[in-house]
Amino acid sequence: MENENKSFLVKKIIILILALIGFITTIKLAIIYYNANFNPYAVPSFCTVNEFVDCDGVAKTNESQFFGIPLAYWGLFLYSFIVMLLAAPKLKNFKLLRFLEVFKNPLDYIASLGIISFLISITLLCVSLFEIKKLCVLCAFTYILNLLIALVALDYKNGGIIKAFKTSVVDLLDGLKIKKYLIAFVAVMLAAIGFLTYTSVSYVFTPQVKARNEFKEFVSTKHNKYAVKGNILGDKDAKTIIYTYTDYRCPICSAYNIMIHKAAKELKNIRIVHRNLPLDTECNKYLTQPYHVGSCLMARYALAAEKQDKFWDINSLFFEKQPNTEEEILAIAKSIGLDTEQLKKDANSEEVKQRISSDIEEATSRGINGTPATVIGTQVYIGIRQYDELKKMFIEAGAEKRGF
Repeated sequence: MENENKSFLVKKIIILILALIGFITTIKLAIIYYNANFNPYAVPSFCTVNEFVDCDGVAKTNESQFFGIPLAYWGLFLYSFIVMLLAAPKLKNFKLLRFLEVFKNPLDYIASLGIISFLISITLLCVSLFEIKKLCVLCAFTYILNLLIALVALDYKNGGIIKAFKTSVVDLLDGLKIKKYLIAFVAVMLAAIGFLTYTSVSYVFTPQVKARNEFKEFVSTKHNKYAVKGNILGDKDAKTIIYTYTDYRCPICSAYNIMIHKAAKELKNIRIVHRNLPLDTECNKYLTQPYHVGSCLMARYALAAEKQDKFWDINSLFFEKQPNTEEEILAIAKSIGLDTEQLKKDANSEEVKQRISSDIEEATSRGINGTPATVIGTQVYIGIRQYDELKKMFIEAGAEKRGF
């Protein structure tokens, strides 16, 4: 008996340590989620290493949430609940936590939760590897933690997994035989269903997912089917001039680029002029830490392509292909018939570098601190909008619908 009690205590300590590690890890994941989706000046997280090992990239996908709640928040709830179950024998003595007496065998509940969480984790890992094609190493670490928690909590001598699930179900059903707990359980379930329905519909915790869904036409593909050739987007002699500021590494600027091209096709008396606002320390003196590395390089080559009357050609290709090196950029340039020797010379000229600096200064003077940004007259709009709203803004500024 003494050995059994000692083993039980050791198990609880190990599970507590694993749960606390999981709790701290999911806090970090929640911070990464916030920075990736809502902080335009956040530096890449430590676990964003390359195109495949990319925690930030995973955090930006629609799959990083479930029922409108970020997966990191679900993790926080799981590990908090496990800690609560470990402390159930003592916490149930408090009046407000008396319901914890229902959990007569907390380790069985913990083992069941660990196994269920691990199976869900495997599903998420498959989605990450085969659909998103990116890996979040911190997420994978929590998957291992979930399995370890289950393995530690299982009672191998008395039935293992089967015993854990059976005991958990029996305990829960016994608890629900008590009227007050049955009423409380039904109330909690209804509240949970209502809350999850609200978060799923309102996107209160995941507004970026709502935005992506609204812009599905523009984010489902990077290919710009409305792409134009040359240096002019819209009508050459248009009276309505729209200025746009973008960054070639900006995740939503690719969708925005497709949107403005579609607008230029559907509207007349409008010309869209591009300005560069690379959030890259190579050319942007207002940044103190690396962020959109490589955006300055692409901006220089886009302006160099303009000298050969192929600005918008290469602009759309940069968003689509996301080149990482000068060699990759030159390969793209060659594919559209640019004189690469002259292009390289122009891209490294002081004239081009000064134009980018001028664009950055102009953006700063207008109060623009993020991309994409739209300037219509004296009005500045930062961020992306629904296509119909953007089109309406252009029409109100003087653009007209084309007759097809």
